Amino acid sequence: MSPSRYFRQARPASTGWNLWKTFLQSIVFWGVFLFVLPVSLRWFEDLMGWPAFHFTGQIPVAVVLFLVTSALNVWTAVTMAVVGRGTPLPTDCPRHLVVAGPYRWVRNPMAVAGLSQGLAVGLGLGSWLMPAVVVAGGLLWNYTVRPVEEEHLEQLFGDEYTGYRQRVKCWWPC
Repeated sequence: MSPSRYFRQARPASTGWNLWKTFLQSIVFWGVFLFVLPVSLRWFEDLMGWPAFHFTGQIPVAVVLFLVTSALNVWTAVTMAVVGRGTPLPTDCPRHLVVAGPYRWVRNPMAVAGLSQGLAVGLGLGSWLMPAVVVAGGLLWNYTVRPVEEEHLEQLFGDEYTGYRQRVKCWWPC
């Protein structure tokens, strides 16, 4: 299957418009994956009689992790909109290869940040299922979305992307 079936470059737009679209999609994604899903999982765990886990310092650790990873997520989104001149959405991809900001250290810092945010929320709720969902989401992204996305980026940006991919690791900073 051709990656262009799933990925489409953003139309030329102002930086403000790209930031606005990125902000709106972030609200939706954060609402679904960092509020509705974790609260639903915790509700299901209660329904099943599974008590939440607790440990000393749990909430402060969860809050700090959430704030740090949220800042990383916002930084990646703004970098994508400003430097890439698009959004993180596959249907509104950047027009320029983004190798600035957090993209200097990992190829998809937004996935790293988003998964870490999910862990922070699960930790804060004391959810046993949320870490499993985060791991499943990471595996799903790594083995289904990432290869198609990278093929698309290679088609768009050619040797520039190939060199970037060789220099910068996907999940762990270089």
